[in-house]
Amino acid sequence: MNQTNGNDPSEAALHAVDYWQVIKNRYGIILLTLLMVLLTALVVTYCMPEKYESEAIIQVNPPGQGIDPLGPNMSQISGKVTPQFFATEFEVITSRNTLLRVAEELPTLRKKWGGITQEQVATRLKGVIRTENIRGTDLIAIRVRLEDKELARDIAQEVVAAYRDYRLEIAKRKAEVQLRELYNAVTRQRDKVTERRNARAAIMREKGIIPKGADAFFSGPNYDEDMTVRDAMRIAFELEQEKVRLESQIKSLENYSSDQLLAYAADLDLPANIIRKLHPEYLELKRYYEGLGLEGYGPNHPKSLAAKANLDEMEKQLNQGVVNLRETLQAELEVAASRLERVEEIRDKAKDDAIGRGIDAQDYVDLEDKLEHDLIVLRELEMKQVAERISEKIPEEIVEIHEHPVVADSPVSPNFMLNMVLGGVLGLVFGVGVAFFLEYIDTSVKSLEDVERYLQVPVLAVVPKDVGVLHAQAGASPDAEAYRILRTNIEFNRKNPEDNAITVVSGGAGEGKSTTLVNLAYICAQGGYTTLMIDADLRRPRLHTFFDISNSMGLSNYLTTNLELEDVIVQTPVDNLYFMPSGVLPSDAAGILNSRRMSELIQDVKQRFDLVLVDSPPILGVSDASVLASEVDLTMLVVQHRKLPRNMLMRVKSAVENVGGNVVGVVLNNVDVRSDSQYQYYTSYYTYYAPNDAEARGASASRADKTAAAETKNHASDADLY
Repeated sequence: MNQTNGNDPSEAALHAVDYWQVIKNRYGIILLTLLMVLLTALVVTYCMPEKYESEAIIQVNPPGQGIDPLGPNMSQISGKVTPQFFATEFEVITSRNTLLRVAEELPTLRKKWGGITQEQVATRLKGVIRTENIRGTDLIAIRVRLEDKELARDIAQEVVAAYRDYRLEIAKRKAEVQLRELYNAVTRQRDKVTERRNARAAIMREKGIIPKGADAFFSGPNYDEDMTVRDAMRIAFELEQEKVRLESQIKSLENYSSDQLLAYAADLDLPANIIRKLHPEYLELKRYYEGLGLEGYGPNHPKSLAAKANLDEMEKQLNQGVVNLRETLQAELEVAASRLERVEEIRDKAKDDAIGRGIDAQDYVDLEDKLEHDLIVLRELEMKQVAERISEKIPEEIVEIHEHPVVADSPVSPNFMLNMVLGGVLGLVFGVGVAFFLEYIDTSVKSLEDVERYLQVPVLAVVPKDVGVLHAQAGASPDAEAYRILRTNIEFNRKNPEDNAITVVSGGAGEGKSTTLVNLAYICAQGGYTTLMIDADLRRPRLHTFFDISNSMGLSNYLTTNLELEDVIVQTPVDNLYFMPSGVLPSDAAGILNSRRMSELIQDVKQRFDLVLVDSPPILGVSDASVLASEVDLTMLVVQHRKLPRNMLMRVKSAVENVGGNVVGVVLNNVDVRSDSQYQYYTSYYTYYAPNDAEARGASASRADKTAAAETKNHASDADLY
């Protein structure tokens, strides 16, 4: 395969084409591998014993699922199902404990399986039992596959029964343990409640506490420590407020002036306050006195003097009332202070008593809370115990059988269609793998790039597969275009026009060397070249068979005798095409070829013919080809596509160059253009430009004459030199 570099999308496409090319080139290997794998699958399927399968479908309920006997609506108790629940149950079904139970219930298994032990029976059962979860459901399918269909049914039944019994035993054992532990827990909790009650009674007797509710206690009839403290604090607060009020009133009486003092004192609501009565009369008398002055009475008028005397007398009474009022307020202040002091003493004493009794009752409160909590726990445990006893009497269906195993009607193994399909897929994959492996280790020439990279010579032509002898074909052949390209490329690749002696060599036999030489000679003769073919393969000559010419007289006779060229060169049925057969096969072919007469022969025919083509044996097998390569001007290598390794081709080129030969190029022969699509563009134009049947019948002769005349004219100057 061609190697490409880079990340261009077109190069990625070339990679895909190369992969497809490998498959096309080696489809025979792929088909052979596919056929072999299919045959193997067929033989294996035929040799496999028939097996029958019996299936049981069960539903496994999680542990703890059932009816709550004390629930308000008898609701279902859902068991805890973990993501690994079914995987765990699969392992339990095929566990040693379950399978040993099956072996005990089916003692005939030991006899049928060759008298093995129960442990071995359990091991063998594990290999024939398959469990799986039915998709989208909580159902489990237990399948047993054996050659004996009735035994498969019996084993499936016993597996279900053994698994169910095993699960029931586990559930029963767990229930017994739970009931025992629950009974012990109830007993311990009852003892604990009894201890709490005894401790509470001791505290009540010791502290003299009589319960009065959930949060309050008292130690005597109609006595509440908390209420006494609250009343004392309330009275103390009221007396404190009264004391502050009296102090404020006394201070105000001391700070106000006479008029303000009288006005303030008149507003005080006190029982002995005569100022409230006298102050309005004083204000009325004062207005009367001032009114006399406004009416024109003088200060010495008897009315004014009388009013003034009354006003002064009333002021004395008011001042004396203020003094009395102040003394009254001061007395009340002293009384209030004395009461406040006594109330504060009572309050503090009641508060201290309440704190002491609260501290004494705290142990009782704490113990009461603990007792209440223990009673709640005891009730819950007793309810749980009752529920467990009721549940124990209600049977719980841990494993439900939805489909009992039956005897199978037909075998399930071997599955012919499945084995064939798998064999086909495997064979195809394996065949493609073999094809790519062979392609990887194949170092033969696969492309033009391989030739030019490793041999460093140009590819003169690509000849398709199954090309016959052109001169024997009727009409114009599209394959002739390949040899016309070869003729043209030889013209352009020979550096000296006088180099007209060319030997055609190949690395091994069967690469199409002789056919290539004959067809090239035919095309050159058609183009107007006087062409001589020399069959120098003195070991296995073949050129004479292409023209039905006798091989009794030829090159070997000329080299070993004094014959003339005219005696060994014959005219072929093709115009301008001459042939020198190999002659009698000598015992020392290399010796007579490596002679002076052979060199003189080459020089002589070069002068007489436009083109001399020399056939030779394979160059890697004998030394004849190396001798011929040293005698002629140019050497053309014929390489069969995908035959010889690259290192062998490099040895072919080295063999030519080591004797002084000059490799003009390579003909890539026998290319299967139908499978090797990369060569199709080399040959697609052959058919496109080839004449059709009508053109071939009407114009083939004239076209050949014109082509021959034209090319003869073009090479006339070169022929004179020859």
